[in-house]
Amino acid sequence: MLQTRLPSAPWMVPAQRRLPGAQPLDMAVWLEVDDAFAGQMALRDRLLARRRDAVLAQLPGAEQAGAEVLATVLAHLPPGYTRSGRRVTRPDGVRVDLDADTPLATAARLVQEDLCILEKPVGAREHVLTAACLCFPASWTLAEKIGRPLGAIHGPVESYTVDMATRVQRMFDAIRPGRPLWRQNALFYARPDLHQPRSEAEPRDETHLDTPYLRSERQCLLRLPRTGAILFSIHTYVVPVTALTPQQASVLAAFPIDHAGHGQ
Repeated sequence: MLQTRLPSAPWMVPAQRRLPGAQPLDMAVWLEVDDAFAGQMALRDRLLARRRDAVLAQLPGAEQAGAEVLATVLAHLPPGYTRSGRRVTRPDGVRVDLDADTPLATAARLVQEDLCILEKPVGAREHVLTAACLCFPASWTLAEKIGRPLGAIHGPVESYTVDMATRVQRMFDAIRPGRPLWRQNALFYARPDLHQPRSEAEPRDETHLDTPYLRSERQCLLRLPRTGAILFSIHTYVVPVTALTPQQASVLAAFPIDHAGHGQ
């Protein structure tokens, strides 16, 4: 389920070396099918079948946004998919019924990306996570984040200062339909597991120095035009450090990224 290469690296782009590092997104390349598609999708299917409550959550009132997410995904499926009526065949040959009763889960079974919905209640200062299908968490749990505003969601993140929180919320407020954004992060990890939940109360293991994998998330932000919700999609890459190109490795040496502990 690991990719054989990292198609893009955030440290290679000067604008992405500074937080939040968001750039305009071309919707033609929003959803990706990479060489780990079959393995990652098989894991997504298993998690949704066996650990559904751990990877899927939706607050009352988020139903319309979930339906709009499915419609948006269907409208932007990349080459390799075929649709026949209320069924879509994925590039790996798996057929997915388009279940209107569970649109977010259905969308999450179609694409490699995790899908999170954030909405800003009337009178609120921050967007709130109102629904998500999160099969590949990077050291957090959906149960602890659902229903919480952006600041609380990022509370354990040291770099998420008050100033950064203000900048991120301003960015969320400014996103317009048809003008999506994307950013990418990267961390060294000790294990290649895609599904790595970790409670906020669980201490990090900072002593494990062997971090042979690089985990990178391509994060996209879209304003859904009908509901006004923000769709936050996450495409996860995990590659051995040895899979980096010589140029990626050279620039990484000049612009180091943080190391994460064991299990991160």
